[in-house]
Amino acid sequence: MRASILLFSLCFAFGSVAQDITGRWITVNDETGAQRSVVEITVKNGVASAHVKELFRTPDQEQDPVCTKCTDHRKGQKIIGMQIMRNMKQDEDEWSGGTIMDPENGRSYDCKIWVEDGELKVRGYIAFFYRTQTWVREKR
Repeated sequence: MRASILLFSLCFAFGSVAQDITGRWITVNDETGAQRSVVEITVKNGVASAHVKELFRTPDQEQDPVCTKCTDHRKGQKIIGMQIMRNMKQDEDEWSGGTIMDPENGRSYDCKIWVEDGELKVRGYIAFFYRTQTWVREKR
């Protein structure tokens, strides 16, 4: 009996631990399935942020583009190295309270992220309208 309780407690404890969001993630176009970029998520003092580390571009595309559609201080900044996610705070198994910016259209969205089946779910939303992308952990 005591062993059963211990086993149940261990399973519950490990099952409820939030999965790690830190590291490098490959962003995927949710319409075409094409890989778009590598984004690195870091956590400092309990706050998560993300920067673009690499872009997957075709030969006919600008290889080191700048954000021409950004409307804040990022306008004209190179997309590689740009902070696109900021001020995310953990709330149990998800992170929220921050924003994510799409350099393609320059818009910022409220954001929520969580790990599901080893993949990162990234949801950007305005009011009741949202879009969720799936990012996969970069294999090194």
